[in-house]
Amino acid sequence: MQRIIDYTYLFQSLPGTPKSTIPGSFQLSQLNSRSVQAQLKAAGINTNSNQYKAAIKEMMQNGNGAMFTNVQAIKNSMKCYDRDGDYIDPTTGLAGLLLTDENAASQKRIISIPEISKEEMFQQTKKEFLRENGVLNGDTTKRSDVYTNLYRRTRKNDRLAAGYTMQQYERSYRQALIQAAKSADPSWSIGRPIPAGALDSVTRESVEGAGKRVNYKI
Repeated sequence: MQRIIDYTYLFQSLPGTPKSTIPGSFQLSQLNSRSVQAQLKAAGINTNSNQYKAAIKEMMQNGNGAMFTNVQAIKNSMKCYDRDGDYIDPTTGLAGLLLTDENAASQKRIISIPEISKEEMFQQTKKEFLRENGVLNGDTTKRSDVYTNLYRRTRKNDRLAAGYTMQQYERSYRQALIQAAKSADPSWSIGRPIPAGALDSVTRESVEGAGKRVNYKI
């Protein structure tokens, strides 16, 4: 999942422009000074919070000590993080979806996910497979809606693993549909019309049951 970063909280005065023309601004290197800390406290910013620390860490990484910011810019940046200091995905409004070096190892694990989410994915996969004759159409697919619904039903710390688990189910569903179409017509290939009734016998239960017998990662 791509991260969207707004750099507008970092700015510098133009060459030759007095710093006094930037009301309320201060350099990042001055964040720990008494005067700046007093401004932040007066604005209701808790500088001991994980939310603040995450925002400042991001600002420091994207800027340098000579760059300027202000109280409102810091507040805006803090809105990108939850109370634990975890980045909030702007598309879903959920935290726990940003893949980092720290959590990469915990992503690729199979966990239990809600039955309703698996059913949603199976139905969506089958519907789109029939509509597009097996073609993966990124312009019309609603897969992301299924994943978002899954994330909303999952604890924050398990969301990356839930997404990885769902990918395994999705691949199994799609593979079963391909096999069913080829069984009905060995000459069938993706993009060609699917033989009538070829997918009628493909159910989520049949796919998951077969997956367990052949040791799919589901």
